[in-house]
Amino acid sequence: MVSGKLITGKDLKTRKKAKFKRYWWLLVGPAAVFVIFVLLLYKPGRYNPPEVVYDKQVSPYLTHVLSPQLYNGAQREEPFDLIVIQKGINDIIIRSKWPKESNGIAFFAPVVFFVPDRIVLMGTVAIGGVKLIVTIVAKPTLDEKGLLNLQVAKVKVGAMNITLLARTIAKKMYAHELSVKNIDPKNIGTRIAASLLDSESFEPVFKIDDKKVRVKKITIEQEKLTIHFVPVFE
Repeated sequence: MVSGKLITGKDLKTRKKAKFKRYWWLLVGPAAVFVIFVLLLYKPGRYNPPEVVYDKQVSPYLTHVLSPQLYNGAQREEPFDLIVIQKGINDIIIRSKWPKESNGIAFFAPVVFFVPDRIVLMGTVAIGGVKLIVTIVAKPTLDEKGLLNLQVAKVKVGAMNITLLARTIAKKMYAHELSVKNIDPKNIGTRIAASLLDSESFEPVFKIDDKKVRVKKITIEQEKLTIHFVPVFE
């Protein structure tokens, strides 16, 4: 009896149960935090980005390979394939200006992998002195109407899957950008951003000088991306 109240066996059992839960959380809580911390700081074995090139020269792969392929293919006004190799796209990337910073968050050392049916982007994010490896997996698809969707299939920080959280944040970011900036929704850059951030499909028609081409098929193999274009006549 405590303070004149009779303690029953049920009360003792409830108190023991509450005490057990409290001690269990004291034991499991720090362990869970430690596991999450380890998962977030995990560095994937294949992430070994090349060193950034500081000579300020445009990638020869862009100027001597991709651009001529695209321009000449469009000018012929016949179906053609644009072949992009993994090594070449990374040469273009490392010659860009890094890091990219926004709201105190820096992104740098990106590297792209082409794997069957997927494009994988990995890079380092620095937040308040902590560096985390981010992995973004995109799966480009064309629907029956010929619309292209650059669907982000997975987002990971270290070894932790944060896809649902990332999609929610991306949608809010995109909606905010639309509300505060005068953005042309028909601009190709806007359409690509909408597809990546808000899963919106778009008509994949691109203007190459005085010609227009449409993406008809995308094939992604190990270390190689092939885009099949067809001419658009107006």
